[in-house]
This record gives sequence, structure tokens and C-alpha cells, in this order.
Amino acid sequence: MKGQFIFLPKNKIFLIFLLFLSYNLSSAFNPFPSPMKRKTTISINSEKFLINGQPTFKGKSWKGYRLEGLLPNSRMVQGIFDDLNDSTRSLWAYPDTKIWDANRNTRDFLKEMDNWHKKGLLAFTINLQGGSPQGYSKAQPWENSAIDPVGNLKPQYMSRLEKILDKSDKLGMVTILGIFYFGQDERIKNEDAVKKSVLNTLKWLSERKYTNVLIEINNECNVKYDHNILKPDHVHELIEMAKSFSFKGKRFLVSTSYGGGAVPSPAVIKASDFILLHGNGVGKPEGIVDQVNKTRKVEGYTPKPIVYNEDDHFDFDKPMNNFVAATSVYVSWGYFDYRMKDEGFNEGYQSVPVDWGINSDRKKGFFNLLEAIFGGADL
Repeated sequence: MKGQFIFLPKNKIFLIFLLFLSYNLSSAFNPFPSPMKRKTTISINSEKFLINGQPTFKGKSWKGYRLEGLLPNSRMVQGIFDDLNDSTRSLWAYPDTKIWDANRNTRDFLKEMDNWHKKGLLAFTINLQGGSPQGYSKAQPWENSAIDPVGNLKPQYMSRLEKILDKSDKLGMVTILGIFYFGQDERIKNEDAVKKSVLNTLKWLSERKYTNVLIEINNECNVKYDHNILKPDHVHELIEMAKSFSFKGKRFLVSTSYGGGAVPSPAVIKASDFILLHGNGVGKPEGIVDQVNKTRKVEGYTPKPIVYNEDDHFDFDKPMNNFVAATSVYVSWGYFDYRMKDEGFNEGYQSVPVDWGINSDRKKGFFNLLEAIFGGADL
């Protein structure tokens, strides 16, 4: 009745208290909360990429070149970079604060993603072991790995990655997620740990229900890897293993890449869902056309998307360059830029610390051509 208290037996009060406590503890300490419903799903139909069941850039062409089904991309591998080696960490200090800050790096990455997408960028490559923070390096004493020696994932790295993948999904973008990078793979104890790393990555992605992620087992499998299973003669075994992993009847699309100018082996081409090429060292546009034609003639090739996800050649103001050449033979192209000798902070997307903005002549050249070809915000 109004104005009166309702008294409950002590045992019922205690039960209600336990239920309240249980609910709040599970909410506070659940390390894997239920993921949001995902917006972006990547799939493949023959040579075309599809997003949410529709070919990318449906019905579009540019100067007579087909664009439908292509995946223009950029190499942005340092989005979750950190250096756990105290003796090299100071190398990556920001020019304004004079210290390195991994969380600032990811925050800056997240802030610029909208601008990339508005210009027409549909995908980017990121890697659990990054890439050379100097662009190219003979030795890599720094320690940048989201994977511990026995194949477990490091929470701090994965927390940063989750923020990036969430925003990528929200924007309708695709993430090409690399797992291993030469110069850091030796930090993984043995081949069993390598396999565990792959499975843990796929499990982590599945638990969060990501559907906008393509898997790159390792960056340039034919360059300087310690573990045989990451080298050209055996990497197809990891591709097949990754393809065999499924979650509620769904699996990830998987490939690997080779060094600049190389053509993948028949085993890798047969095992891969899509083919990754690199254009480093391919100095002339006709070399891109030749590399693609050779790839399509490899034994075991069947129609599937071909993607350059690394090429450090520019000439974006010229009528023919590597970007245009790849587009002319119906292949997706990916921009790779780093800070060259004596250049300022605003240059490059691989050199750490990274300025993730579109604010150097090379960056502007790429994004302006990207927008001219693919229509920018009119995706």
C-alpha cells in the first residue's frame, strides 16, 4: 500500500543480493562482451570483391578500365605499433613531445580514417608485427609484436587493433590483417607457436564477429623468415590451416605476399583465396602489367582477385604509373610510402612516428588520383 514498506524474508533478500552481485560482476569483469552487430562483410566472386553481397564500385569504369570489384588500398601497417625494447624506444619519439606514445599513434590513425575513406580508400593493410619503422632496415632490434613467444596475443596490442577494426567496419572499409613480419617472426619460439598464433588470431576475430577482414599470413614470405613454415615452400600449409578454421560455419579469406616483383608459387596461388603482389622494385608501369600476366599464367591459377598491397612507386601526376597500370589489367593497387632521408615528419605512412594525415605532396598525389579514379565519397 502507498506509504508502507514491504518486508521480505531474510532468505529472499539474500537471494536478490546474490543475483544483483552476480550480474554486476559479470558485466564488470567479462573480458569478451557480446560484440555489436557488424556492418561490413567482405566476400569474393571470381575476380571481384563484394561488400555486403554487392561488387565494389558496381557498374563503374574509368577511361575504359573496369573498376567493379576492385579494392584500392594503402599500406598502413603501423596502426598498433609499439616498441618493447627500451634501448630503441626513444627512436620513435614525436617531434613535439619528444616521447613515443603507442596510444597516441592509434588515436591519430583513427582520426584520419574518415578522410581516407572520403577520398575513395576502401581497404588498408595492418600487421600484428608491423613493418620496418624506418621504411627499409637491415636489422630490426626493436620489439614490435602483438604475439608473445608461445603464440598468445598481447592484450594491449589487441585493444588498439579492436578500435581500428571497429571503425573500419563502421565506415564500410576492409582490413587486410597481416600476422607476421620478417625481422620480428624470430620472436616466436617455434613452428607450433607460429601455428598457435594464426589460430589465436582467427579465434580472436571470430569472437568479435568481424566480417570485414582479409588475412595475410605474412608479409613477403620469400624474405628473411626464420621459421620454415613461413617460407615459400611451406607457407601454403599455413594458408590451408587458416582456411580450415571456421566459426559458426564461416571462415576468413586468406593469402600471403611475396617481395617486390616476385610471382607467387603454384602452391601458394592454388591455396590462396586472393593473390597478393608487391610492386617494390618494379620501376616501370609495363613491369606491373608483365608481373600480373605472369601470375595469371602460373600453373593452378583460377580466376580470383589480384591485389597489390605494397608498391613504393609514385608519379601520380603522370598519365601512366604503377597505380594506373594495375588498374588497366583489372588488379587492385596499394600505396606504400615511407619517410625518406632528410624528409619531415609529415612524410610517409610506415616510418614511425607516423603522421597519418594527407598532408605531403606524395600523399596528396595518391589520394587525388584515387579520388579521380574511384569517385571519392561517391562509393
